[in-house]
Amino acid sequence: MLKRNAMRAKAPKVSTEPGLYGLIAEFDSADALLAAAEKTRDAGYKKFEAYTPIPIHGLDEAVGYRGTRLPWVIFGAGLLGASGMFALQTWINVVEYPMNVGGRPLFSWPAFIPATFEGMVLLSAFAAVFGLIAACGLPRPYHPVFNAPNFERASVDRFFLCIEAADPKFELKRTRQFLESLEPLAVSTVDN
Repeated sequence: MLKRNAMRAKAPKVSTEPGLYGLIAEFDSADALLAAAEKTRDAGYKKFEAYTPIPIHGLDEAVGYRGTRLPWVIFGAGLLGASGMFALQTWINVVEYPMNVGGRPLFSWPAFIPATFEGMVLLSAFAAVFGLIAACGLPRPYHPVFNAPNFERASVDRFFLCIEAADPKFELKRTRQFLESLEPLAVSTVDN
C-alpha cells in the first residue's frame, strides 16, 4: 500500500480540462517572444513550444532544445555504407569471381576506393533525409495549434508561445495569468 501511494505521488500532474491541448500567446516581435520563452523556462515549465516565421538566435536555448543524434546516425550510416561496399567488392573480386587482369593482385584495394566512397555518400544521404523526416515527426497533416486564432500568421509576421496542458506545472488559471504577465497581444486556449 505504501509503495502504491509513493508511485501516485511521483506521477506528473496532467490537466483535468477535457480536450485541452494548452494555452497559446501571440507576440508581435521576435524579442518579445525570446524574452517570454526565457521567462517561461525560468518559471519551471517544461512542455512548451515557440512558433516563428523566421529563425531567432538564442530561441533554441530559451525553449530548452537539446542536441540531436542525427549527425551520429548519418556518420554511422556512412561508415556502414563504406565498409559494406568495400566488403562487397573484396568478396566479389577475391572469393566469388577471382580474375587476374594484367597481373594485378586479386585484392587490389585502390580500385575499390571510388565505389566505397559512393556507397558511403549514398547511405549517408538516405540516413540524413529519412532521419530528418523522423526527427521532425513528419508527415504531420494536423496539429492542435493549427486551430488557434491568428495562427496562420505564424508563417508571416507573428510569434507564438504555446504551453501544453500535459506540462506538470500547467494549471489553466495560473498558466493564463502567467502568459498574460508576459504582455502578449492575445492569449487563447488550444483545443485538441
